[in-house]
Amino acid sequence: MTGFQPAIWFLLLVALVAANLPFALRRRFAIGPEKAGFSGFWWRLVELVLMYFAVGGLALGLESRQGDIYPQGWEFYAITAFLFVVFAYPGFVYRYLWKRS
Repeated sequence: MTGFQPAIWFLLLVALVAANLPFALRRRFAIGPEKAGFSGFWWRLVELVLMYFAVGGLALGLESRQGDIYPQGWEFYAITAFLFVVFAYPGFVYRYLWKRS
């Protein structure tokens, strides 16, 4: 099937938002308080990995609703992981590189 597929655009939008959530919010997993003295970058990296798997689960669910699930190799997961990191770049810049006055 070619052309406009709303599920694909929805998934890309969800991935873009989910990749930036760890950097945009000060709370852990967007629900818990941030504790003083905790290394924020490493915790955000863990959140980013977990968000990747959550979006992957959503994608798997959307694919299973449309038909059979196509088996993927390691290349697919490497490319999607790097794409997720690229999606997270605006949040990283906002959190660590943006100079606030």
